Amino acid sequence: MNERERILSLLSGKQPDRVPWFGDLSYWTIYLRASGNMPVRYGKEDYALHRDLGVGFYLQGYFPFKEVRKNYIEEETRRGNSVCKKITTPAGILTGSSVYLPDSYTWAVSEHFVKEVEDLKIVRYIYENTEYVPDYEEAQNRYDKIGDNGLVLCYLPKCPFMEMTAILSSIEHLSYIISDAPEEFAETLSVMETAHDKAAQIALDSPAECLMIPENLSSEVVGKSFFHEYMEPYERKWTAKIKAAGKYSFVHMDGTLKGLLSEVSGTGFRVMEALTPKPCGDLDFEQIIPMVPKDTIIWGGLPGMLFNDFTSDGDFDRYVQKLLLIMKTEPRFVLGVADQVPPGVRMERVARVRKLVDQYGNY
Repeated sequence: MNERERILSLLSGKQPDRVPWFGDLSYWTIYLRASGNMPVRYGKEDYALHRDLGVGFYLQGYFPFKEVRKNYIEEETRRGNSVCKKITTPAGILTGSSVYLPDSYTWAVSEHFVKEVEDLKIVRYIYENTEYVPDYEEAQNRYDKIGDNGLVLCYLPKCPFMEMTAILSSIEHLSYIISDAPEEFAETLSVMETAHDKAAQIALDSPAECLMIPENLSSEVVGKSFFHEYMEPYERKWTAKIKAAGKYSFVHMDGTLKGLLSEVSGTGFRVMEALTPKPCGDLDFEQIIPMVPKDTIIWGGLPGMLFNDFTSDGDFDRYVQKLLLIMKTEPRFVLGVADQVPPGVRMERVARVRKLVDQYGNY
C-alpha cells in the first residue's frame, strides 16, 4: 500500500498494512530555504521533498477562502526585526507588533491587537464588515501534486475564542476583559461566529477531503471552563457538519493535553492531530490513549524536539520503535510529528523514520 491508501484505510475504519507516517515539514523547510540548505531541485514547493524522504504529506493546509474587508485599512511599519501594524476602521484603531527571531526562524508577538474592553467594538465592526470568497484552486491542484503520498486538507477558521486567544489577543488580556465585560465579550464572539460560519461553510464545500479546525489548543492556556463555555458548541456544530458531508474532521491540539484531551476528543473529531507526549508534553503516550474515544484516531506521538542532534541516533531509533510497538496494536494511530520538525535538523534524521516504519510498523 502507498501512504495515501494507508491513511484512507485507517480513516474509513479499516486496517492498512502498516502504521501511516505523516509529518508537517513546513517550519523545517522555512529554515532550509532561509539558511541556503534546501537543494535547488525542490524549488518553492515541498511535495517532492516529502516523497523523497518518505514522509506522507497533509500540512501545511490552507484556508480555501479569501477575506474581503470593507472600510478597513492595514498599515505596516518595519524597524529592524520588528513589524508594527495599524488597523484603521470607522469604529477605531487597533495596533499590534511582532519581532522576528533569527535564531529560531520565526516571529514572536510583542504587542497584541486586543488589549482592553474598548477594543471589542472594533473587532465587532471588522467581522460585521468581512465577506469570504471561495479560493479552491490550490485544493484541487494538490490532488495531482500530492498523488499517492498523502491527503488534501484545508482549514476552517479557528473557533472565535481561539481566534481571539491565539491571533488577536492573549489569554491574559482576555481574562481581564471577560471579568470586566462578560456580556460584551460574548456578544463579540457571537458576531465573530456568524462570520466564521460563512467561511467554514466555504471550506466544507471545497474539494478537500479532510478539514481541520487549527485551534493550536493547549490545556494550561484555555482550561475546562473556557472550553465548555466558549469553544465546545462551535466544535460540536462543525464536526457534525463535516461528518454529514462525508469528510473527515481534524483538530490541531499541539500543547499540553492533561486538562482538555478528553473534553476535546469527545466533541466528535475524527482525528486528534499533533498530540505531543513527554518529554515535550505533559502525558506519556500510554496515558493519552485511554483519554480518547476508541473510534477517534490519535495522530502524532513523535515530538519535534527529538529530531534535533541533542538526541542520539540510538535514542531516536529506540523512541520510534517503542512508539510503533504501541501503534501497531490496533488501527487507530498515525505516526506524526508533534508538532513540527524544527530548524537545524539533518535530512538523514527525517529520512530515518521511513526506514524504521517500514521495518517495525507492520501490523
